[in-house]
Amino acid sequence: MVHFDWKEFEKNMDEQYSHIPVMHQEIAEYLRLPVGGCCVDGTLGMGGHTRLLAQQVGPTGKIIAIDRDRQSLETAKKNLEPVADRIVFVQDDFRNIDRILDGLQIKSVDGVVLDLGISSFQLDNEQRGFSIKANGPLDMRMDQDSWFSAYDLINSLSEKELSLILKDYGQERWHNRIARRLVQERSLRPIETTKDLSDIVLKAIPSGQKWQKIHPATRTFQAFRIAVNRELESLDIALERIVPYVKPQGRICVISFHSLEDRIVKNKFRSFAESGEINLVSKKPLLVSSQEEQVNPRSRSARLRVAERL
Repeated sequence: MVHFDWKEFEKNMDEQYSHIPVMHQEIAEYLRLPVGGCCVDGTLGMGGHTRLLAQQVGPTGKIIAIDRDRQSLETAKKNLEPVADRIVFVQDDFRNIDRILDGLQIKSVDGVVLDLGISSFQLDNEQRGFSIKANGPLDMRMDQDSWFSAYDLINSLSEKELSLILKDYGQERWHNRIARRLVQERSLRPIETTKDLSDIVLKAIPSGQKWQKIHPATRTFQAFRIAVNRELESLDIALERIVPYVKPQGRICVISFHSLEDRIVKNKFRSFAESGEINLVSKKPLLVSSQEEQVNPRSRSARLRVAERL
Protein backbone atom coordinates (compact mmCIF):
# COMPACT_ATOMS: atom_id res chain seq x y z
CA MET A 1 0.00 0.00 0.00
CA VAL A 2 1.20 3.51 -0.80
CA HIS A 3 1.98 5.54 2.30
CA PHE A 4 1.35 9.25 2.11
CA ASP A 5 0.80 12.23 4.37
CA TRP A 6 -2.87 12.53 5.36
CA LYS A 7 -2.51 16.10 6.52
CA GLU A 8 -1.04 17.13 3.20
CA PHE A 9 -3.79 15.30 1.30
CA GLU A 10 -6.53 17.00 3.33
CA LYS A 11 -4.85 20.38 2.92
CA ASN A 12 -4.74 19.92 -0.86
CA MET A 13 -8.37 18.80 -0.95
CA ASP A 14 -9.49 21.84 1.03
CA GLU A 15 -7.60 24.18 -1.27
CA GLN A 16 -8.82 22.62 -4.53
CA TYR A 17 -12.38 21.51 -3.85
CA SER A 18 -13.43 23.33 -0.66
CA HIS A 19 -14.41 19.96 0.77
CA ILE A 20 -12.93 16.60 1.66
CA PRO A 21 -14.56 13.44 0.22
CA VAL A 22 -16.83 11.61 2.64
CA MET A 23 -15.11 8.95 4.79
CA HIS A 24 -11.87 9.32 2.84
CA GLN A 25 -9.70 7.86 5.59
CA GLU A 26 -11.97 4.83 5.95
CA ILE A 27 -11.95 4.30 2.18
CA ALA A 28 -8.14 4.33 2.08
CA GLU A 29 -7.86 2.03 5.09
CA TYR A 30 -10.39 -0.58 3.99
CA LEU A 31 -9.81 -0.55 0.22
CA ARG A 32 -6.09 -1.40 0.61
CA LEU A 33 -5.09 -0.71 -2.98
CA PRO A 34 -1.65 -1.95 -4.06
CA VAL A 35 0.91 0.19 -5.86
CA GLY A 36 0.34 -0.27 -9.59
CA GLY A 37 -3.19 -1.51 -8.98
CA CYS A 38 -6.38 -0.85 -10.92
CA CYS A 39 -9.52 0.50 -9.26
CA VAL A 40 -12.98 1.64 -10.31
CA ASP A 41 -14.48 4.85 -8.93
CA GLY A 42 -18.03 4.47 -10.15
CA THR A 43 -19.17 7.86 -8.85
CA LEU A 44 -16.48 10.37 -9.81
CA GLY A 45 -18.23 13.58 -8.77
CA MET A 46 -15.64 16.32 -8.25
CA GLY A 47 -12.85 13.75 -8.04
CA GLY A 48 -12.19 13.71 -4.32
CA HIS A 49 -12.08 9.96 -3.87
CA THR A 50 -10.46 9.52 -7.29
CA ARG A 51 -7.54 11.71 -6.28
CA LEU A 52 -7.07 9.63 -3.15
CA LEU A 53 -7.18 6.39 -5.14
CA ALA A 54 -4.74 7.74 -7.74
CA GLN A 55 -2.27 8.58 -4.99
CA GLN A 56 -2.61 5.08 -3.55
CA VAL A 57 -1.95 3.21 -6.79
CA GLY A 58 0.89 5.54 -7.76
CA PRO A 59 2.09 6.51 -11.25
CA THR A 60 1.97 2.92 -12.53
CA GLY A 61 -1.64 2.36 -11.44
CA LYS A 62 -4.93 3.06 -13.14
CA ILE A 63 -8.28 4.44 -11.98
CA ILE A 64 -11.44 4.01 -14.06
CA ALA A 65 -13.47 7.09 -13.10
CA ILE A 66 -17.14 6.99 -14.10
CA ASP A 67 -19.87 9.62 -13.84
CA ARG A 68 -23.22 10.17 -15.55
CA ASP A 69 -22.96 13.95 -15.26
CA ARG A 70 -21.10 15.53 -18.17
CA GLN A 71 -20.53 18.78 -16.25
CA SER A 72 -19.13 16.96 -13.22
CA LEU A 73 -16.84 14.93 -15.46
CA GLU A 74 -15.38 18.00 -17.15
CA THR A 75 -14.85 19.77 -13.82
CA ALA A 76 -13.23 16.68 -12.31
CA LYS A 77 -10.81 16.44 -15.23
CA LYS A 78 -9.55 19.93 -14.39
CA ASN A 79 -9.36 19.15 -10.68
CA LEU A 80 -7.38 15.98 -11.33
CA GLU A 81 -4.87 17.30 -13.88
CA PRO A 82 -1.83 16.47 -11.64
CA VAL A 83 -2.75 12.76 -11.70
CA ALA A 84 -4.70 12.61 -14.98
CA ASP A 85 -2.21 10.19 -16.56
CA ARG A 86 -3.42 7.53 -14.10
CA ILE A 87 -7.13 8.06 -14.80
CA VAL A 88 -9.50 6.90 -17.53
CA PHE A 89 -12.56 9.20 -17.54
CA VAL A 90 -15.86 7.66 -18.65
CA GLN A 91 -19.27 9.32 -18.97
CA ASP A 92 -21.75 6.55 -18.29
CA ASP A 93 -23.98 4.99 -15.66
CA PHE A 94 -22.05 2.67 -13.33
CA ARG A 95 -24.70 0.04 -14.00
CA ASN A 96 -22.80 -0.52 -17.27
CA ILE A 97 -19.56 -1.38 -15.48
CA ASP A 98 -19.19 -4.69 -17.30
CA ARG A 99 -19.49 -3.04 -20.71
CA ILE A 100 -17.10 -0.28 -19.66
CA LEU A 101 -14.39 -2.65 -18.42
CA ASP A 102 -14.78 -4.97 -21.39
CA GLY A 103 -14.44 -2.00 -23.73
CA LEU A 104 -11.20 -1.03 -21.99
CA GLN A 105 -10.00 -4.66 -22.13
CA ILE A 106 -9.74 -4.79 -18.34
CA LYS A 107 -10.41 -8.27 -17.03
CA SER A 108 -10.07 -7.62 -13.31
CA VAL A 109 -9.66 -4.79 -10.78
CA ASP A 110 -8.19 -4.49 -7.29
CA GLY A 111 -11.04 -2.50 -5.85
CA VAL A 112 -14.27 -0.57 -6.38
CA VAL A 113 -15.64 2.58 -4.72
CA LEU A 114 -19.22 3.80 -5.00
CA ASP A 115 -20.12 7.03 -3.18
CA LEU A 116 -23.86 7.26 -3.73
CA GLY A 117 -24.33 10.79 -2.42
CA ILE A 118 -25.31 13.67 -4.65
CA SER A 119 -22.33 15.98 -5.06
CA SER A 120 -22.18 19.51 -3.70
CA PHE A 121 -21.52 20.64 -7.28
CA GLN A 122 -24.96 19.37 -8.29
CA LEU A 123 -26.78 20.29 -5.10
CA ASP A 124 -25.54 23.88 -5.04
CA ASN A 125 -26.38 24.58 -8.69
CA GLU A 126 -29.95 25.88 -8.66
CA GLN A 127 -30.35 25.19 -12.38
CA ARG A 128 -30.05 21.46 -11.75
CA GLY A 129 -33.19 21.37 -9.60
CA PHE A 130 -31.87 19.17 -6.78
CA SER A 131 -32.06 21.67 -3.93
CA ILE A 132 -35.02 22.75 -1.85
CA LYS A 133 -33.16 25.86 -0.72
CA ALA A 134 -32.75 27.43 -4.16
CA ASN A 135 -35.44 28.04 -6.76
CA GLY A 136 -34.68 26.43 -10.11
CA PRO A 137 -36.27 24.34 -12.85
CA LEU A 138 -37.66 20.93 -11.92
CA ASP A 139 -34.87 18.95 -13.56
CA MET A 140 -33.05 16.56 -11.16
CA ARG A 141 -31.32 14.65 -13.97
CA MET A 142 -27.79 13.50 -13.17
CA ASP A 143 -27.32 12.84 -16.87
CA GLN A 144 -28.72 15.87 -18.64
CA ASP A 145 -28.82 13.94 -21.90
CA SER A 146 -31.41 11.53 -20.47
CA TRP A 147 -34.97 11.46 -21.74
CA PHE A 148 -37.09 12.80 -18.88
CA SER A 149 -36.82 15.11 -15.89
CA ALA A 150 -38.70 15.60 -12.62
CA TYR A 151 -40.91 18.08 -14.47
CA ASP A 152 -42.02 15.34 -16.85
CA LEU A 153 -42.87 12.90 -14.06
CA ILE A 154 -44.67 15.39 -11.84
CA ASN A 155 -46.76 16.83 -14.66
CA SER A 156 -47.70 13.61 -16.43
CA LEU A 157 -47.98 10.64 -14.04
CA SER A 158 -51.30 9.65 -12.51
CA GLU A 159 -52.12 10.40 -8.89
CA LYS A 160 -51.62 6.72 -8.02
CA GLU A 161 -48.21 6.61 -9.73
CA LEU A 162 -47.07 9.80 -7.99
CA SER A 163 -48.20 8.40 -4.65
CA LEU A 164 -46.26 5.17 -5.20
CA ILE A 165 -43.07 7.09 -6.05
CA LEU A 166 -43.41 9.18 -2.89
CA LYS A 167 -44.10 6.11 -0.76
CA ASP A 168 -41.52 3.73 -2.23
CA TYR A 169 -38.64 6.10 -2.92
CA GLY A 170 -39.24 8.83 -0.35
CA GLN A 171 -40.82 6.81 2.46
CA GLU A 172 -43.15 9.77 2.71
CA ARG A 173 -45.93 9.35 5.28
CA TRP A 174 -48.22 11.82 3.48
CA HIS A 175 -47.72 10.38 -0.01
CA ASN A 176 -51.44 10.23 -0.84
CA ARG A 177 -52.11 13.82 0.22
CA ILE A 178 -49.09 15.18 -1.65
CA ALA A 179 -49.92 13.25 -4.83
CA ARG A 180 -53.51 14.47 -4.74
CA ARG A 181 -52.37 18.07 -4.27
CA LEU A 182 -49.87 17.78 -7.13
CA VAL A 183 -52.61 16.65 -9.50
CA GLN A 184 -54.92 19.45 -8.32
CA GLU A 185 -52.26 22.14 -8.75
CA ARG A 186 -51.09 21.00 -12.18
CA SER A 187 -54.68 21.10 -13.46
CA LEU A 188 -54.46 24.87 -12.96
CA ARG A 189 -50.94 25.36 -14.35
CA PRO A 190 -47.79 23.27 -14.88
CA ILE A 191 -45.58 22.68 -11.85
CA GLU A 192 -42.29 24.08 -13.15
CA THR A 193 -39.86 24.97 -10.36
CA THR A 194 -38.40 23.57 -7.17
CA LYS A 195 -40.20 26.30 -5.24
CA ASP A 196 -43.50 25.25 -6.81
CA LEU A 197 -42.92 21.67 -5.65
CA SER A 198 -41.80 22.69 -2.17
CA ASP A 199 -44.77 25.03 -1.68
CA ILE A 200 -47.24 22.35 -2.81
CA VAL A 201 -45.82 19.86 -0.29
CA LEU A 202 -46.18 22.44 2.48
CA LYS A 203 -49.82 22.98 1.51
CA ALA A 204 -50.52 19.24 1.31
CA ILE A 205 -49.30 18.02 4.67
CA PRO A 206 -51.03 18.72 8.02
CA SER A 207 -49.89 21.99 9.58
CA GLY A 208 -48.60 20.25 12.70
CA GLN A 209 -46.16 18.22 10.61
CA LYS A 210 -44.43 21.17 9.00
CA TRP A 211 -41.81 21.86 11.66
CA GLN A 212 -39.30 19.03 11.66
CA LYS A 213 -35.53 18.58 11.77
CA ILE A 214 -35.52 18.38 7.98
CA HIS A 215 -37.53 20.40 5.48
CA PRO A 216 -40.96 18.79 5.00
CA ALA A 217 -40.33 18.46 1.25
CA THR A 218 -37.00 16.62 1.65
CA ARG A 219 -38.50 13.16 1.14
CA THR A 220 -40.49 14.33 -1.86
CA PHE A 221 -37.37 15.72 -3.54
CA GLN A 222 -35.49 12.50 -2.74
CA ALA A 223 -38.27 10.38 -4.20
CA PHE A 224 -38.44 12.19 -7.52
CA ARG A 225 -34.65 12.37 -7.84
CA ILE A 226 -34.39 8.61 -7.33
CA ALA A 227 -37.18 7.99 -9.82
CA VAL A 228 -35.76 10.31 -12.49
CA ASN A 229 -32.31 8.73 -12.31
CA ARG A 230 -33.45 5.15 -11.58
CA GLU A 231 -30.88 5.17 -8.82
CA LEU A 232 -31.90 2.06 -6.91
CA GLU A 233 -32.16 0.00 -10.08
CA SER A 234 -28.70 1.18 -11.19
CA LEU A 235 -27.19 0.30 -7.80
CA ASP A 236 -28.69 -3.19 -7.79
CA ILE A 237 -27.48 -3.90 -11.34
CA ALA A 238 -24.02 -2.42 -10.75
CA LEU A 239 -23.36 -4.57 -7.67
CA GLU A 240 -24.49 -7.67 -9.54
CA ARG A 241 -22.17 -6.95 -12.45
CA ILE A 242 -19.03 -5.72 -10.68
CA VAL A 243 -18.32 -8.63 -8.33
CA PRO A 244 -17.00 -11.01 -11.05
CA TYR A 245 -14.40 -8.38 -12.06
CA VAL A 246 -12.89 -7.97 -8.59
CA LYS A 247 -9.70 -9.93 -7.92
CA PRO A 248 -9.47 -12.29 -4.92
CA GLN A 249 -8.79 -10.18 -1.80
CA GLY A 250 -9.93 -7.11 -3.74
CA ARG A 251 -12.53 -4.99 -1.98
CA ILE A 252 -15.77 -3.19 -2.77
CA CYS A 253 -16.59 -0.07 -0.72
CA VAL A 254 -20.05 1.48 -0.96
CA ILE A 255 -21.10 4.68 0.81
CA SER A 256 -24.87 5.16 1.00
CA PHE A 257 -26.87 8.04 2.42
CA HIS A 258 -30.36 6.69 3.05
CA SER A 259 -31.93 3.43 4.11
CA LEU A 260 -33.18 2.42 0.66
CA GLU A 261 -29.65 2.41 -0.78
CA ASP A 262 -28.14 0.80 2.32
CA ARG A 263 -30.73 -1.99 2.27
CA ILE A 264 -29.84 -2.88 -1.32
CA VAL A 265 -26.12 -2.97 -0.51
CA LYS A 266 -26.69 -5.02 2.65
CA ASN A 267 -28.90 -7.56 0.89
CA LYS A 268 -26.63 -7.86 -2.16
CA PHE A 269 -23.54 -8.34 -0.03
CA ARG A 270 -25.33 -10.89 2.13
CA SER A 271 -26.43 -12.83 -0.95
CA PHE A 272 -22.90 -12.83 -2.38
CA ALA A 273 -21.52 -13.93 0.98
CA GLU A 274 -23.97 -16.83 1.20
CA SER A 275 -22.93 -17.99 -2.27
CA GLY A 276 -19.25 -17.90 -1.28
CA GLU A 277 -18.27 -15.06 -3.61
CA ILE A 278 -17.39 -12.43 -1.00
CA ASN A 279 -16.62 -12.02 2.66
CA LEU A 280 -18.27 -9.27 4.71
CA VAL A 281 -15.45 -7.18 6.15
CA SER A 282 -17.91 -5.62 8.58
CA LYS A 283 -21.39 -7.01 9.22
CA LYS A 284 -22.63 -3.58 10.24
CA PRO A 285 -22.05 -0.38 8.28
CA LEU A 286 -19.26 1.94 9.34
CA LEU A 287 -20.45 5.38 10.43
CA VAL A 288 -18.98 8.84 9.99
CA SER A 289 -16.76 10.00 12.84
CA SER A 290 -17.95 12.86 15.02
CA GLN A 291 -14.96 14.89 13.84
CA GLU A 292 -15.90 14.48 10.16
CA GLU A 293 -19.56 15.24 10.82
CA GLN A 294 -18.54 18.45 12.54
CA VAL A 295 -16.43 19.54 9.55
CA ASN A 296 -18.94 18.32 6.94
CA PRO A 297 -22.54 18.18 8.24
CA ARG A 298 -23.73 16.72 4.92
CA SER A 299 -21.79 13.55 5.73
CA ARG A 300 -23.80 12.76 8.87
CA SER A 301 -26.05 10.14 7.24
CA ALA A 302 -23.26 8.31 5.39
CA ARG A 303 -22.92 4.54 5.84
CA LEU A 304 -19.97 2.55 4.52
CA ARG A 305 -20.21 -1.17 3.79
CA VAL A 306 -17.15 -3.16 2.72
CA ALA A 307 -16.91 -6.59 1.09
CA GLU A 308 -13.85 -8.62 0.08
CA ARG A 309 -13.76 -10.94 -2.91
CA LEU A 310 -12.96 -14.56 -2.15
